[in-house]
Amino acid sequence: MTLILFGAVAGASSPHDRQFWREISKHSYAVPEGESAPRLAYELSGLLASPDPELRDDLAYTILAHWIRANRLSPVELNSLTDEWRGNLKSHVGESGNDSVLKRSFSALCLSETAAHDLKAPFLGAERYRGLLNDALAYLNQERDLRGYDAKLGWIHATAHTADLLRALAENPLLTRADQPGILRAISERLSTARSIYTHGEQDRLALAVAAIIARADFDADALQAWIKQMQDTDNAMWSHTPILLDEMARYQNDTYMLEALAARLGPANAATESAARAREVVFAAVRER
Repeated sequence: MTLILFGAVAGASSPHDRQFWREISKHSYAVPEGESAPRLAYELSGLLASPDPELRDDLAYTILAHWIRANRLSPVELNSLTDEWRGNLKSHVGESGNDSVLKRSFSALCLSETAAHDLKAPFLGAERYRGLLNDALAYLNQERDLRGYDAKLGWIHATAHTADLLRALAENPLLTRADQPGILRAISERLSTARSIYTHGEQDRLALAVAAIIARADFDADALQAWIKQMQDTDNAMWSHTPILLDEMARYQNDTYMLEALAARLGPANAATESAARAREVVFAAVRER
């Protein structure tokens, strides 16, 4: 019923122009008089696919993020948008080098905002949370367009945006101990199949998702240790090839940069528990071995 309501609202209104959205941004993201945040949010959602970086990023995503954080949207409205953005993750997935990635990537970024908001004011519920986690893990490795920044399109950053989503999901009480290895495996798969070395901080954003797992009270230290050992063993096999295969070199470097970023995030303040302190030592040892 919610989706029908939003669709009817969106279809009944004409799209606003760029200046309208600029004025909202200029006035501290206040909802204009005579307008409603849900009606405008649905319109903004359509702009997430725009190849215009101002419309897509500076205005659509940024306004939506402010309204989500400021409780401008009800749980029913947030769930409707979340469902739409989950669907967007599958839109033309597998394509690369064209503009279709923008809708997917910026939907993932908006989903990171709803997932983060759910930590403060739960609205997803167990079923939607579980569906969102599964969709995020699938999308992380189904996305083939791994561009970071483009001079014309601006930020694309699908891997980083999905990492932000996984980080928020990893902080949620609904995540189970059994879910943790799946997130770690998905991150390894993404790093190992990128076929090029990430250059726009994607490894750091993925490391933040791992750090969120380590910070949990139910953190599975054995799963992390096994994950890192497998990574080390796989990457060390690269040196047996002469010449070194470029795909394996890319995987090795991506793993290295992710581990280094993770080590930087795991200071003494983040190792308050015995298992977190153990994880810190395992990560530091892995970095030293590389």
